[in-house]
Amino acid sequence: MQILQPEGWGAPRGYSNGIAAEGRLVFVAGQIGWDPQTCTFETDDFVGQVDQALRNVVAVLRAGGAEPAHVTRITWYVTDRAAYLANTRALGRVWRESFGRHYPAMTLLVVAGLLEERARVEIEATAVVPG
Repeated sequence: MQILQPEGWGAPRGYSNGIAAEGRLVFVAGQIGWDPQTCTFETDDFVGQVDQALRNVVAVLRAGGAEPAHVTRITWYVTDRAAYLANTRALGRVWRESFGRHYPAMTLLVVAGLLEERARVEIEATAVVPG
């Protein structure tokens, strides 16, 4: 895996501008912050839902033979921009608990809503497992 950082660009914080990788692809559908066994939310707290969504992403990765370090691209859909910005420190902590200090290419979109009404975040990922 190679981090892509164009010459002269400022260093990104918490993500990479691009990643080049070769191997088997693992695609993780959007995961929300609920208990995947019961399909119920244990919290409406933004950071709590992000934490659960990230743990759900990691579980799907592992089911596909991948690890968080194999993730090349991740997309977040959040319903509350202010909640995201107000909690960056706590979000960094829950990120590191699931992904360590691996920072893939990331896109974050603010959306009007998600299919599950109580969902405050949905996270999808693409991983490349080296051959």
